[in-house]
Amino acid sequence: MQLNNLKPAVGSTHAKKRVGRGIGSGLGKTAGRGHKGQKSRAGGFHKVGFEGGQMPLARRLPKRGFISLNRAFKAEVTLSDLNKLPIDNVDLLALKQAGVVPQMANTVKIILSGKIERAIKVVGIGVTKGAKAAIEAAGGSIVEA
Repeated sequence: MQLNNLKPAVGSTHAKKRVGRGIGSGLGKTAGRGHKGQKSRAGGFHKVGFEGGQMPLARRLPKRGFISLNRAFKAEVTLSDLNKLPIDNVDLLALKQAGVVPQMANTVKIILSGKIERAIKVVGIGVTKGAKAAIEAAGGSIVEA
């Protein structure tokens, strides 16, 4: 088999439709565009998203910018915040009771900011790489729920 011998299988390709080439072609006269109206005319198309004068969807929807709808449910905790807490087992409930994170928070992440000088056990909370290294260096452990 050579590249110059390649061709599609018999019956798999079709001749291009030649519209507007007489009554015998099946697409003569109006060339498949129907009768009258904007779409039948040359150049008769409107911009993308145009809805015939109705207020377009893009303008009907409220504009919110880049404010995350989930930001009320996410919280960050620093290592220095954990160092101040009198508890050794840190989980979401304990952080809420201590008032470190808001009551609405359902995901919390510990970030590397400040120092931790004692061993703590972190249960079911996200931890950044740097914070994980610092907690383990202080003798603590991280358990993923």
